[in-house]
Amino acid sequence: MRLSLEDQRQAGIDIVSDGEQTRQHFVTTFIENLSGVDFEKRETVRIRDRYDASVPTVVSEVSRQKPVFVEDARFLRQQTSQPIKWALPGPMTMIDTLYDNHYKSRERLAWEFAGILNQEARELEAVGVDIIQFDEPAFNVFFDEVNDWGIATLEKAIEGLRCETAVHICYGYGIKANTDWKKTLGSEWRQYEEFFPKLQKSKIDLISLECHNSHVPMDLIELIRGKKVMVGAIDVATNTIENPQEVADTLRKALQFIDADKLYPCTNCGMAPLSRRVARGKLSALGAGAEIVRRELSA
Repeated sequence: MRLSLEDQRQAGIDIVSDGEQTRQHFVTTFIENLSGVDFEKRETVRIRDRYDASVPTVVSEVSRQKPVFVEDARFLRQQTSQPIKWALPGPMTMIDTLYDNHYKSRERLAWEFAGILNQEARELEAVGVDIIQFDEPAFNVFFDEVNDWGIATLEKAIEGLRCETAVHICYGYGIKANTDWKKTLGSEWRQYEEFFPKLQKSKIDLISLECHNSHVPMDLIELIRGKKVMVGAIDVATNTIENPQEVADTLRKALQFIDADKLYPCTNCGMAPLSRRVARGKLSALGAGAEIVRRELSA
């Protein structure tokens, strides 16, 4: 974690994280620490409605017997005075990464997970986490559920928090199943349009989006006007390292629809599948590109 933190510092990253060093998988690492889920009893399910995977089974009532990431977050807090962000899986993405043989209701299980996430989030806040992010790539797939109860369960997960909260909604890591799916989405990716109006009215502070090298029309950001927006200015689905001007160009386009004080440059998604060399290069480009635009705004 110290190495990851130093890489972020050298790249000029202002809000730092654990660099995904504390989770092997962005969903199941959290679930592994809960009771009621059997990792030996596995079933094949359709993940995000696009690929099959062997997943653990919910066999009884789910509960959190102990903190999951709290000690890791405490350690990170001790290593830096910079603001820190911690990522947790969101309720809807959690239920889409399991086979449920107990509740037999996606919505009911999502509400159970939302309560558990809230327990973890409150303890993360207590040890000094400044921003708690919930990863919800499932929002880009199950639009009716997002609007019916997905955003509501997310608000349950942030209930009572005083720190800032974020939701990350992307088109996935740069793995083949995701890149193949993107090729089927056409020349414009308008998935965000399906739920942005309701998300704009939610209590979530920041919304994290995929922008650079995607086919998401930048003007969709207008639908969440007033929110802080984490603009993905780094493509995590390629080993090609962006140059700072490319990053700056993406940020300039976003500034047509976001006030400068609400724009947070970031990556499209996590860089866990990439080599450290590539990830460091992309982080440096992100930091340098953001600095270019910062100077332009202050000129």
